[in-house]
Amino acid sequence: MIFDRPATHTVNGLIRTAVEAHPDAPFLDFSGDTYSYGRVDGETQRLARGLHALGVSRGDRVVTVLDNGPDAVIAWFAVNRLGAVNVPVNTAYKGEFLRHQIADAGASVVVIEEPYLDPIAAVAAGAPALRHILVRGVATPVPGTQVSTLDEHRLGAGELPDVDVAPRDLAALIYTSGTTGPSKGCMCSHNYLVDQGMRLGELGKRTAEDLVWTPLPLFHIFAIATVLDAARLGASASISPKFSVSGFWPEVRRTGATVVNLLGSMGVMLASAPDNDDSLACHGQIRSLLAVPFPDALKQTWRDRFGVKFPGANVYGQTEAGSMITAAVDLPVPDGSAGRRNDTLDVRIFSEDDVECPPGTVGEIVVRPNRPHVMFSGFWNRPESSWGLADNYWHHTGDLGKFDEDGFFYFVDRKKDYLRRRGENISSFEVEVALMAHPDVSEAAVHAVYSDVTEDDVKATIVLAPGATLTEADFLAWAADHVPRFALPRYVEFRSELPKNPVGRVLKYQLRDEGVTATTWDRERS
Repeated sequence: MIFDRPATHTVNGLIRTAVEAHPDAPFLDFSGDTYSYGRVDGETQRLARGLHALGVSRGDRVVTVLDNGPDAVIAWFAVNRLGAVNVPVNTAYKGEFLRHQIADAGASVVVIEEPYLDPIAAVAAGAPALRHILVRGVATPVPGTQVSTLDEHRLGAGELPDVDVAPRDLAALIYTSGTTGPSKGCMCSHNYLVDQGMRLGELGKRTAEDLVWTPLPLFHIFAIATVLDAARLGASASISPKFSVSGFWPEVRRTGATVVNLLGSMGVMLASAPDNDDSLACHGQIRSLLAVPFPDALKQTWRDRFGVKFPGANVYGQTEAGSMITAAVDLPVPDGSAGRRNDTLDVRIFSEDDVECPPGTVGEIVVRPNRPHVMFSGFWNRPESSWGLADNYWHHTGDLGKFDEDGFFYFVDRKKDYLRRRGENISSFEVEVALMAHPDVSEAAVHAVYSDVTEDDVKATIVLAPGATLTEADFLAWAADHVPRFALPRYVEFRSELPKNPVGRVLKYQLRDEGVTATTWDRERS
């Protein structure tokens, strides 16, 4: 059964309908361990009873720190089954990153993998509401907190309460990456999550016959949407424990995946790896690959080399609003465009005074819903932040973009990363895309540094590919043919890695603060 798009829905209702329609059909695959819809439902009910026995009820927040696997999905569904709110936390977090999210969510129960018990124990005293830690594996004591194994709570006694959740009710808190301050919990309603799955399926033109494979972590909105889209269609999804270049093609071959959901950087790494028996055997098997960002040149590589009919994806979005601009995989779009507005959200380009900009003019991207509960419901415990971004009743994304005369959208830059040099506006994003085309460049971050003349100077901090012997002078000589003269970096620094937060986003503010370091090469002085 496929839900019709205009209606409002809940995670609980979506799963219940799918289970009733095809209980024995395969739903989720975890490295060969297959869970039917009925098996997932049975495991969900058992864990929900156990959580209920611990006192979890409607509106409570339950933090999960779980690797990709059955329990990451079952714990999520069990929490929602009780009308409670799932708070999936990045498994790489520790210290203040971890403490902040547990404490901010006010969670009394945390469900974790055994390897993450020590990091939780180290911060438990700073999370006053925390009372119970359920460990998938061996449990060891934590002062002031009850610790038990997850298996002890799978067979909770008593009846499972019949909780009727509404589409507007909270299903999850998805925390932002916190690049400019403490991370904030995006309040995601049931309907918002279900709608995310629908949008993802429409983007890839997925059918019930497709099997989708992804290594994206289940604390990532893209992976959450992958699971819900499978349930919407009564289809199957294979969730890999992690991504590896060597393991990708064997898994695609094993599962028979026809749709693959990745991050753009994964597509680059796979395209840079040599062919093997599995990649050759899978030529033409993948029909649709969704990954962002995915430059046009990389799309062509995946078409020619791997036989993927629809590689990459044209989409612009953020956790607060999901995919705001989309183009289905078979819709031709101009180079550099993310597509057109979809019918879910009203997206505009505003000036600094909140006046809509004409086509071709760069301004801030703003958005508001066309239907109920298709955007986040604000930031958890931060009404001032929520309303601060809702100026004139539009959500202000903090990003810059433009529409052309034909309604095609172009992302320009993060507002805080936009540069101005000697009277010219420069998109760091566009320059990064251009510099990444060099075969010896693995990563690039373009950012402003202080100029003693006026406005900004441009610096490129670069991570070279393994074995590369490129010099700064040769790199900029090449770059001069690929970026406008006014955007050509004055400074270049080669590093072994870029500073990033735990979810992998480059800390541009740190690079700006560091400025011209002792190892920075200066084009003008050289």
